[in-house]
Amino acid sequence: MKIAVIGGGPGGLYFSILAKKAMPESQIDVYERNKADDAFGFGVVFSDETLSEFLSRDPKSYELIRSRFAYWDDLDVARDGEKVRITGNGFCGCSRKTLLQLLQQRCKEEGVNLHFEYNIEDVSSLNADVIVAGDGINSGLREQFKDDFGTKIEYTKNKFVWMGSTKPLDAFTYFFRNTPHGIFVAHTYQYQEGMSTWIFETTEKTWKNSGFTTENEEDTIQKLSEIFKEELDGHGLISNRSHWRKFPIITNENWHKDNVVLLGDAKATAHYSIGSGTKLAMECAIALADSIAENQNDIPKAFQEYDNKRRQRVEMIQHAAKVSLEWFEDMERHKQHDFLPFAFGVMTRSKKVTFENLAIRDTSFTNAVLTEFNNAINNKNTKLPPAFSSYDLRKMHLENRIVMAPMEQYSAENGLISDWHLVHYGSRAIGGIGLIITESVAVSDIGKVTLGCAMIKSKDQIDRWKNVVDFVHKNSTAKIAIQLGHSGRRGGVKLPWEGYNLPLENAWNLLSASAIPYKDKMSVPKEMDSEDMKLVISEFIQATKNAEEAGFDMIEIQANHGFLLASFLSPLTNSRTDEFGGSIENRLKFPLEVFKAVRENFHQDKPISIRISAFDWAENGISEEDVLQIAKAFKEAGADIINVSTGYTVAKQKPAYGRMYQTPFSDAIKNTVQIPTITTGTIQDIDQINTIILNKRADLVALGRPLLLDPNFVRNAQAYEQFEADDIPKQYEAGISHLYPYKLSERKAIETMKKELKPESHKKITN
Repeated sequence: MKIAVIGGGPGGLYFSILAKKAMPESQIDVYERNKADDAFGFGVVFSDETLSEFLSRDPKSYELIRSRFAYWDDLDVARDGEKVRITGNGFCGCSRKTLLQLLQQRCKEEGVNLHFEYNIEDVSSLNADVIVAGDGINSGLREQFKDDFGTKIEYTKNKFVWMGSTKPLDAFTYFFRNTPHGIFVAHTYQYQEGMSTWIFETTEKTWKNSGFTTENEEDTIQKLSEIFKEELDGHGLISNRSHWRKFPIITNENWHKDNVVLLGDAKATAHYSIGSGTKLAMECAIALADSIAENQNDIPKAFQEYDNKRRQRVEMIQHAAKVSLEWFEDMERHKQHDFLPFAFGVMTRSKKVTFENLAIRDTSFTNAVLTEFNNAINNKNTKLPPAFSSYDLRKMHLENRIVMAPMEQYSAENGLISDWHLVHYGSRAIGGIGLIITESVAVSDIGKVTLGCAMIKSKDQIDRWKNVVDFVHKNSTAKIAIQLGHSGRRGGVKLPWEGYNLPLENAWNLLSASAIPYKDKMSVPKEMDSEDMKLVISEFIQATKNAEEAGFDMIEIQANHGFLLASFLSPLTNSRTDEFGGSIENRLKFPLEVFKAVRENFHQDKPISIRISAFDWAENGISEEDVLQIAKAFKEAGADIINVSTGYTVAKQKPAYGRMYQTPFSDAIKNTVQIPTITTGTIQDIDQINTIILNKRADLVALGRPLLLDPNFVRNAQAYEQFEADDIPKQYEAGISHLYPYKLSERKAIETMKKELKPESHKKITN
């Protein structure tokens, strides 16, 4: 077999080594357009996990790399002179030039042919069975067939520049510096004795205001040396084509075309804030070499196996990297936090690392973060898990910060709730929830989504709700809020288990901001006129008074997921040309009128929440600027907290689900508008809840699906944390002696497993 590798970077070289070892009879040629000793950039980073993989696949490469790397267990976060060290992080740094030389050496030892200063313009001239396009971010081969590969390149917002220094470092360090123009960060690490990498990053606004220019390396060095004077401590900065740029996020729908396959940065990039592109390239090189060796007589199958082995992993890394880079894009927002919470935010920015992960690495750091959190809220118990700290909204006192999210039950008859609802809400209250938010309760008959939706209009309906509220208050410390809503254009559909979003045969007339149906088969709603608006406002007012009569502690107004009020807020559902359409100020008018009417008719000591969709997951949807203006407007109108959700504005949405995926939207609203928030969305355990609160991404955390089959989620979490709850019903107290030891042993077993799974340290032992 003849294999041609275009690009002599680490990925291409490592693939060549492994492929030649697996297929000694094959001819492998590497074509590199630069000289053998050309290297752009300074150092590269590998984790202990990656080094273990190298060791298992090619021990000789591993030993060569290991003999020349700088190793560290520590990571420092520093800001304006303050610094904290987090231990237990196994990484190594290696000079990129040295790495290339070592891999070139291994290629020669295995019989790989290396061709330098050799630019391939026509791949058909190679006469190869397999052509590996490993020619980097600016891959000419990928660009030649970009339509076939389905190449997409998205540039990030921040500006960065890659430099070096002689400044010695004993830990990977994030140096943050506040300047009159904004904040800068330097991602730094030592990669060999006397040499360290310094990647400087800042927002485009700060970059412009600081007077930088793209290619003036001398000016860049002068300015950055002054900003980071203390950190550099007399050492200079070294440039190597160090021009300011924006990081490109590269994805490809197809990784191969005919006999050409993509590798490394040509295929996919991951932002440097989470890990080296070199690591990703070399890990993919392993999978590609294996796939070809296993399918030498069926190259299309080999390429498909390569895709199967790596695509999910690559996309996961890219997603985590995107979340990480977004944290740095929002540095200006995060800098308001005190230093320890700020440092904790740096460490947990990608959401992959949590409070418990960090505690396993460095308990002293997590203890300090936890102590500062409790001191800030005047809690004498400095070890109290954040989830179990109390929280006040107006005169409503919550015993903990875990919320039951609105979950539709579709089990009412003629709007009348039943014993199902009593058990549903009552069991979660006894189970220790701090705040219950009911399913959306329709303010009118045509405001229902389905025939099974609840209402609070008639005396019987009010009494049934009062029965639930009284039970919650009598038998638990939980508070209970009612979500008042109107289905709008999403109404008149069957129960979900009869068919999701399928319209009823004799559906009622629908209302919305504009005459746009939610789905093709659903009815076209009427565009609301002034009389419709007056009627809906009066219905919300009456529902508010009825909620007060039933004894609810809080009201939440439904303005999310494309329902009636939400339909006014998004440009995807509001195409009006009158005073209620167009600008965000106009689109806000009717929802604000409803909110103000509810606020005026609800007890002033009781809080009101507004639930909004902060992102539509669809092209041309609501903007971040709009969302912040919406949040600010509701805050000024008297909202006490904003429940931040996303999506369901339109049926053809494309959400990017993942762990805690909606928390960044809550973070943006909370820390920009300075209003408390509730967050939700694939939050599954107490560790994630504690991490979110410590990270200041939200004040309260709502759970939906985790509570459906586990009404005792909070009790299990309390036992897991060994938190001595004082609100366990007397009838259930005897269960403490069983649950608490069981959960403690379960936690210890999990922690032991995590420690055992932690990659072995590759630190060199010196005498």
